[in-house]
Amino acid sequence: MRESKAIKDDIINHLCQVIDPELQIDIVNLGLIYAIDLDEDGICLINMTLTTPACPLTSFLIEKITEEVSKVSEVKNVDVEFVWYPVWSPNKMSDIAKKQLGIIR
Repeated sequence: MRESKAIKDDIINHLCQVIDPELQIDIVNLGLIYAIDLDEDGICLINMTLTTPACPLTSFLIEKITEEVSKVSEVKNVDVEFVWYPVWSPNKMSDIAKKQLGIIR
């Protein structure tokens, strides 16, 4: 079995394939992923937030996250939990996302 860091890196790489359809940036670079936990039974819990609590994309994001993370062989089940603290702000975005949105050059 692979080391947990390698598995977590693989999960993160798959999460980078989930693109926010409104901003056209992946959810990792947007800073929406707060925590990833994979237990010994292969249950992957992802704590994430949204840019706004009224975001209409929750079902879409859960579906895409589950689809992508399930591609990691060690993952048997994916559970996405939305958390609202700490509150998301643009400073949580990576420099890549900030450049794509024109926030920085």
